[in-house]
Amino acid sequence: MTRRTLPSPAKWRELFITGVCTIVGFPVFMALAMVTVPAAHGGVVLGIVPLATAAAAALVAHERPSLGFWLASAAGAGIVVLFVLSGGEAGRFALGDLFLVGTVIAGSFGYALSGRLSLTMPGWEVISWQVAMFLPLSLLATVLLWPQELSGVPWQAWAGLAYVGLVSQFLAFFVFNAGLAIGGIARVGQVMLLQPFVIVALAWPVNGEPLRLSTLAYAAAVVLVVLIGQRMRVKRG
Repeated sequence: MTRRTLPSPAKWRELFITGVCTIVGFPVFMALAMVTVPAAHGGVVLGIVPLATAAAAALVAHERPSLGFWLASAAGAGIVVLFVLSGGEAGRFALGDLFLVGTVIAGSFGYALSGRLSLTMPGWEVISWQVAMFLPLSLLATVLLWPQELSGVPWQAWAGLAYVGLVSQFLAFFVFNAGLAIGGIARVGQVMLLQPFVIVALAWPVNGEPLRLSTLAYAAAVVLVVLIGQRMRVKRG
């Protein structure tokens, strides 16, 4: 519809590798993890994604964060880990935690590669080509996993699926990829330290999971660390 120019063969390869992380790895691992661990627990564990993204940016996008940036990133991740431990959920290991590790790895490299691609093509085009490329796989999975009785699926599940598919998996990358290209992968990735606390807050009205007031204190500490990290130097290759 927009008549965009087809990517070069080299771009197709990079788009495919990135799509394996963002279209397949991250959402599939996340969905599997949510089967065995609470959404709040999973969201908090993902607090280490920004630190992992900074490391991935150094590996694949040739960014060179300063020592101060690494210290701020480690402090932010440490606060998130402490938040998990304070909730009493970290002591009970579940299979979902292994899936969360896969989520962190896929997400960090997916974000870093998406940011690198967004330097040479529009961010909305990066995610759009990935979604289009993996459409055959998505259609096959839809056919194989289609519920036998649609009447048994509540409307909340359909609404959640629509939001995840249209917003989290697609439209959100329009602005996220653009932000990665403008501000740098490592620096913009640190903003995701706020994500666990947003997830915990939403897990209360959406999933009925309890919300603790201590979460606000941890969130405030993370905000402070993010502000400090944003002032640290990051050399972009």
